[in-house]
Formats: sequence, C-alpha cells, structure tokens
Amino acid sequence: MKRSRVIVVGAGPVGVVAALASAQKGFSVILLEAEPAVDESPRAATTHPATLEMIDRLGLIGQFIAEGLVARYFQFWDRPTSTRICEFDHDLLRDETKFPFVVQTEQHKLANMGIARLREYTDADVRFNARATAVCQDGNSVTVTVEGIDGAEQISGDYLIGADGGRSTVRKALDIEFEGYTWPERCVVLTTLNDFQRIFDCCYRNYFADPHEWVNLFKVAGDDLKGRWRAVFPTRVDETDEKVLADDSVHARLQGVFPLPQPYEVAHRNLYKTHQRVAVKFRVGRIFLGGDAAHVNNPIGGLGLNCGIHDAMELVDTLHQVVTGQADDSLLDRYERRRRPINIEFVQQTTVGNKKRLEEKDPKVRQANLDELRVIAGDPQRHKQFLMRTSLLESVRKAESIL
Repeated sequence: MKRSRVIVVGAGPVGVVAALASAQKGFSVILLEAEPAVDESPRAATTHPATLEMIDRLGLIGQFIAEGLVARYFQFWDRPTSTRICEFDHDLLRDETKFPFVVQTEQHKLANMGIARLREYTDADVRFNARATAVCQDGNSVTVTVEGIDGAEQISGDYLIGADGGRSTVRKALDIEFEGYTWPERCVVLTTLNDFQRIFDCCYRNYFADPHEWVNLFKVAGDDLKGRWRAVFPTRVDETDEKVLADDSVHARLQGVFPLPQPYEVAHRNLYKTHQRVAVKFRVGRIFLGGDAAHVNNPIGGLGLNCGIHDAMELVDTLHQVVTGQADDSLLDRYERRRRPINIEFVQQTTVGNKKRLEEKDPKVRQANLDELRVIAGDPQRHKQFLMRTSLLESVRKAESIL
C-alpha cells in the first residue's frame, strides 16, 4: 500500500518536528530547506513542560536535556533597585506533568538531533539548498516548485506543511494575510561568557522590569556545554543598527545590568525586529501553516517556538487520523479551530502582557504590577495557576477540548 506523502517546507525546529512526527506515524516525508544547513545563530532556547512532553513522544528527550540546562525556577526583578520581586518554582507542577521544569536547549540543537533521527527512516528525504518558490494543489495532491543546485523541479505529495518562518513563501503563495503589527523598537540579543549567576544571586531565567530598558537574562548551555548567558534588550526607536551593535553600546548595556571592573566577554550579538502577527488562515485545502509561518510574537516568556512545536504535533496527529480512516477530511478543519485561537489567547495576549508589565512607565501602575506578581508567587494556588499558563499545560488542555 502506497504511503501518504507529507512535504515539509522549512528545516527549523518546527519543520523538523513535523517531519519526524510524520515519519514516526508512517508517512513518507520530504523535508525541504532553502539554506545549506540548519541556522545555528542564537535564537529561541526556552522549552516549557508541555513541549517537553512532546519531545519525549518523539524519543528525543534524553539527548535534548543532556544538551541543555534544566531550569526549575524563574525570577522577576526590579532593575532600577536591583531587587528581586519574586520567584516561581515549576516543581509545583510535579502532579501535572512528567517534566516540572523548563529546559534551556538552543533551537538549532533540536533541529539537528531531529534531522539525525529522521535520516534513520528509509522513506524520509532531507534536502538542503532546496528553496520552495511556488505551491499549487488540486483535490488529490499538492505540488511545490523547488529551486536547487541543479535547477528547478516539482515535487508532489498528499499534504504540505509550511514551516518556513515569518517571511513564509508558502503563506505568501497562498495570499494569506498576516494580521497584526510590528513593534517600533527592535530587540538586541547579546551573548556573554561571563557568568551572571556568580556575579549576583539570580537563577537561569530572569525578567527585569524597567520603565527605561527592560532586560531578559537567561543561561544556555552553548555548543560546548560550558554555558553562556544571553541578555535581551529593547532598542531605542531612533538607534541605528550600527549604533546598537557597536562595542560601546553593547558593553554599556551589559554594564548596565551589572557593572564589572573589566569589559564583558561578548561571544555574539544580534538585532531583529519583533512582531505580533497571526495568519488569518492556518489551512488552505491540503496546505497547512505552522510555527512562525503562522504566528510571530515578541520573545518575552519564550512562547513562540513552543507553540510552533505544538502546531506540528497537533497537525501530524490530525493528518494521521484522517489517512488511517479514523476520521474523514472534515477533521482537518480542527487544526485551525484549535491552533489559531489558542495562539491568540495564550501566546499573543501573554507576550504582549509580559512586555507591557516589564516596560510600564506609570509609577502607580508599575508598582501595582510588581505587587501583584509578589501576591501571586506568595499564594500556592495562584502560583500554580500562573505556572500552568506560562508552562503551556493549560493551553494544551484547552486545545484538546475544542472539537
């Protein structure tokens, strides 16, 4: 019996998870990536409990944890006074999940380990330097035009998953509107080899509220597993790229977090725009969008990549039910019914709220926000409810209730 073929466009972590999950469900899979290799620049790294459960289902959890850092706690700080506001402890979720913690593993590691596992399947094909330029479909199949080293070719399959990022060729080819807006300020990410945990008493994940310049500060393992810290700052609207990335600006920002008598050891610096956007449609016929192709958000809280992985797992499970005769094609509409509103409620609203909390300028509102965090952290029931939402366990359970 001929296997149904799934074409996945984009070999970032969401596309790789979709491809691997498809292969494990018995699909024939082809994974297409425009670039010559997985992008290993510093990007998302925070993986929440609900997502760890999915990575466990893929059979990658042992390696994933080994290549990252386990973070049980996260903290909120008042940057102007260098005061810790409160601490949240994932261990309160021990009766709700097998993984009552966050794992800080850089997203390219997940993509690379997933591709290595995918190559073990005889009916899975991974192609780099393969840029999707057009898609079309009929009632029985979907075809993607691919530009490769040897020229253009057309590849056909039963379904196509567009996981090709915020500038998605697949989304644009389908003329799907990307509703939302772009923040006027950008984010600058600075990676340093200095150990902030030795400099002051913080944990692996920290959020600093500041009406002038908030900061996210978190530790990742690095490819050498020796550890390094990433600091995420907003830029001023009038700063040029050159000014933001110049040595004096970079070191001034890091010294502003905690002053050192010597310069910080800066291993990497990156600057990018931040958006809050959601595709109007997640499905058109046999073509589906997932991850950044379907939704983008600011990085505060580390929710975007996690939600993208949830997209991938939800979609593959749905496709499997249809092709195995457990449900008819109408079930495919459920993917959009679940993933689009869940993204709006749990990712868009939460990340916007996180940003506004950290950057609030009105002294009274700001103080009320910080006091509210203290109250939540000090109340075991509200503390756990807060964690259920930030861990995305609540979103997964709510999605499952949408028929």
